[in-house]
Order: sequence, then C-alpha cells, then structure tokens
Amino acid sequence: MKAPKSVFACTECGSQSQKWLGRCPDCNAWNTFVEEKVSAPMAGAKQAPSSAMSGGKAQLYADVSALATERLSTGIDEFDRVLGGGIVPGSLVLLGGEPGIGKSTLLLQAAAHFAQAVGPVLYCSGEESEFQVKMRGERLGVGRAPLYLLAETCLERVLEEAQRVKPALLIIDSIQTVFSLKLASAPGSVGQVRQAATDLLFNAKGHNVPTILVGHVTKDGSLAGPKVLEHVVDTVLYFEGERHHAHRVVRAVKNRFGAISELGVFEMTGAGLRAVPNPSALFLAERPKAAPGSAVLCCIEGSRPILVEVQALVSSATFGNARRTAVGLDQTRLALLLAVLDKRAGLNLATDDVFVNVAGGMSIDEPAADLAVLAAVASSLRNRPIHGDTVIFGEVGLAGEVRGATQAAMRVREAQQLGFTRCVVPEGNLSSTDVPAGMKVVGVKNVADALDAVM
Repeated sequence: MKAPKSVFACTECGSQSQKWLGRCPDCNAWNTFVEEKVSAPMAGAKQAPSSAMSGGKAQLYADVSALATERLSTGIDEFDRVLGGGIVPGSLVLLGGEPGIGKSTLLLQAAAHFAQAVGPVLYCSGEESEFQVKMRGERLGVGRAPLYLLAETCLERVLEEAQRVKPALLIIDSIQTVFSLKLASAPGSVGQVRQAATDLLFNAKGHNVPTILVGHVTKDGSLAGPKVLEHVVDTVLYFEGERHHAHRVVRAVKNRFGAISELGVFEMTGAGLRAVPNPSALFLAERPKAAPGSAVLCCIEGSRPILVEVQALVSSATFGNARRTAVGLDQTRLALLLAVLDKRAGLNLATDDVFVNVAGGMSIDEPAADLAVLAAVASSLRNRPIHGDTVIFGEVGLAGEVRGATQAAMRVREAQQLGFTRCVVPEGNLSSTDVPAGMKVVGVKNVADALDAVM
C-alpha cells in the first residue's frame, strides 16, 4: 500500500490522522485539524543522528557539571527582569504579541545593546528587507555595532549564515515566516513551525547560542501555530498593551530559568521603547484627588509590587436590566464580589449599573484585588471618597471574610516608598508585616470592617 500524500495534524497537540476530524481524539479540541503534505524520507536516513544536546551518550547524574552560568544582559533592565536577570546562553525564547505592538522595535533595541556589550548579533527578518530594518534602526539611534541583518525565510540558509557569522545572539522575526526544505508544506503550517522550532532548538543547545523567536498571535490572543511550539522553547513572553496607551507590558508565562508572571513595563516614545523603572508612579500619575469610586491597590506581578488605581462607577439602571462591566478585571469575579457586597454588607446593587476599570490599561487577575474593588464600588455608591493616602489589598471569600494576601510586607513597603501613610490589609497579615516608620497598618476581618476602615 502506498503511503498517503497528506495527513491531517492538530494545531493544539500535534496529533496526526489519515482523515479530517472535527474533534481531536487526544486533546479534545474542536476544528483544529489542518492538512499537511508528507515528504518522502531522505535517502540514506536509515539511522537517526544523535541529538546535538547530548551527543548520544548518557551521563551519570553525579558527573553532570552544575556550575552556575553567567547570564547575558540585553542592556534593557526591564527586559532582563522578565527573563529572570538576563539571557541564559543556549536558551530559546519565544516573544509573542499583537501586530504593531512593538515586538520588532524592542528586539532591535535589545540587539543593538547586546552587540555593543557582548558580541555580534544576527537579526534574521522574514517580513522586512535589510533596508526597512535599517530605517527603523536609524529612528532608534542604533550605532555602529556588530549587528548583522539577514532577510531570509529559508531555515537551512539561516543556519548556514549563523555558522559563518558565529553570533552571540540569534533573532528570528518571525517563526511563522520560516520554512524548511525538508517539508513541502507552506510556511506557517503546523509541520513547518514545528520543524523550524526543533532545528533552532538543536542549534541553540548544540552551539550554546541564545535564540529569540518572534511569534504571531491569533484572534483570541494565544500564540499561533501548534502548542508544541510553547513546549519546545525555554521561555514564553507576551508583549501586551493598549493601542491608546503609551505604555507596553512584557509578561513571562513560562520560564525555565526564572520566575513566571514577571512583568516589565515600557513606554512607547518617538525614539522607541523606554524602560519604566517605577511603574507605580506611571499608573498613579493622573489619579484624581478626593474622587468617590477611586481606590489604590497594591498588586504583585511576578516579584514586583505595583500600585494601580481601581475606579468604580455606580449609577441607576436606565433600561431596567442592571449591567456589570469590568475592564482590566474578570467579569465573573466582579459579579461574585457584588453578590458578597449585597449579602454580607447590606449594600443593594440589584437596580444599579456597576462599571469597574483598572486605570492605565493594566490587567489584574490576583485575588488580592478583591478588597480594593469592593471599596471602590462602595465609595461610588455612597458618594464618599476614600482617603487619598490609603492603600488597600486583600482577598474576599463568599462568607464575607477577608483572607490574607501573599507578600504583604513587600506591598506595604512599596506603598510607603510612594508616600502613602495608611494600609488596609487582612488581619491575618498583621503578624507577618513589618510596619515601616510613618505607616499605619489597619487589619480587617470581614467586608463590613473593611468598609468602615476605608470610609
């Protein structure tokens, strides 16, 4: 029987089938099978070559060297923070984000700093010519650094040029435009993305060359291509930001060499991206004074405390059906908190529209934001402002109790450094919190006590 000329592969898990299936039998995802062409096996490929990472020989655990490897700095402090302190030699990093968010700008800036401080950098662009990349570099002020530009989409030619240049850093922009001559499918297909990522992984580990890949995202915000792409790489970064705001956020969702959920904040300017060393001052710069419905929350992003403003507006429902709208917060979490506010604090919001927004375009998903949201809603409902020097954080349970938050001492210190003099915290965090000089910390047990404290 002849081998099939094409197979169908799942874009989520990579499972293959001889025919199209509506639902993947392995990962249960719907409408994820796409057709791939099957290439004939290469002549003489009877024995699989050994991996470039191990040389084909097993090593005893006790004999493996555990010496700490020095990280390489990109010259951008916020980018190094997200990576865990810098780029690890031989690592494979994937950076994804919306079109036009600034991925190529950030990497070109990092490449220029890296080339001047560490060594030559090979920047391979499959979407722009060398001239177009040079135009961006002139705007960013890239000097005479050993930065090599290559407009190429063939993976084999990219690897050949990397062998010739021997760069200290390799950047591929983007992985969806690269194709391998080993496969007959089009660039961006499941097989091509998987093959290109695997070959670049072997090149990075075998030659100890750190590699950064740029990835496209789909309509729902996830990385395009097979899910195996995120499994292959060492670090997955997301570049986020609102088009109508000047700041951009780089967030780590996977990092084998550092903490996940780490955050780096940048500001988009005419000369490129500028690192923001103090994001709290940026997000609170335009906070109104003595305005009802405004509460200051100290949240934790990775290992960094950040102060943001939570705004709430409560108004009478115009059309009879009350609306609950949240921007920067989970909509379901907001409905749950409003039910707790009604049942445990006696504030009836059944006939009112409730709008909650995290100012500055930040997205908060940690439970410690619950208390600040309730305080902002209650302040807007009663039309009574919260004292401007008060910071609030804490998780709220369904019984109305206020549960402890992680890293409370770090949150209090951050508030004190920015000039705040009062913190409303869960009572369970009082014993583990060192109160700085000039700071008053108020512990609360339930929602009623919290509203009395902030009002």
